[in-house]
Amino acid sequence: MQSNLPLEGKTIILTGTSKTITIIDDITALGGQAVIAPLIETCELINSNDDVQLESARQFEWLIFTSQNAVEAFASKMRRFNVNAAYFPGKIASIGTKTTTALEQLGFHVSFMPSIFSADVFVQEFPSVAGNNPTCLFIRGEKAKKTLKDELPFKLKEWTVYETIERHDQKQLIFECISENSDVTVIFASPSAVDVYAKDVASVIGWEAVSVAVIGHITEAAILNHGAIVDVMPSVYTMQAVIEEITKVGERK
Repeated sequence: MQSNLPLEGKTIILTGTSKTITIIDDITALGGQAVIAPLIETCELINSNDDVQLESARQFEWLIFTSQNAVEAFASKMRRFNVNAAYFPGKIASIGTKTTTALEQLGFHVSFMPSIFSADVFVQEFPSVAGNNPTCLFIRGEKAKKTLKDELPFKLKEWTVYETIERHDQKQLIFECISENSDVTVIFASPSAVDVYAKDVASVIGWEAVSVAVIGHITEAAILNHGAIVDVMPSVYTMQAVIEEITKVGERK
């Protein structure tokens, strides 16, 4: 008897940070097996002048966030120095629904989000709503691309609030998962996770052992740069969308 669950028989490996855990229930409900194998983690960068940086952030017309990780690190600093969203009078720009939700949970109102959740679309669309020569502070991670700084038509200040740490302790779990299951899809949400997988796993068994799913064309470019093929990439850059696309691929087979 054929199962009505679209992910029945599929194993999906999640390689992102612990935030991807929220999608596990969705995968399980659709009949799939979710395996958590984070290849990166993030850690807040704490500096002695964080209070001064927070005070400085109040002076900007726009605060820009491109990831949940940046929001989380920024929130940690807010808590440490006893300030809330009302402390910052400027407008907020965000990339992605998860980032926006995290900001709203802190009490911020997001005034701008690009139509596609990517930095290179952000730099095209943001200037038309940002105002004339606005003052902007980009709250970022250490591995953030230079897209915003290089391509926005006005000066951008940056504050690096977290670092990305590679994890190399997951490769045995991934090897076992691939060897024990016949239909495995690996989801990548960042170039950093792609690079760790390339070094630890693909260098041993190649890329053909799994189906490759990605979130975002920047991550797709990282896969292609390693000579691999992307099997699944949704037009909407969210974890939910990539799971939906995987189910559609299964239905077409």
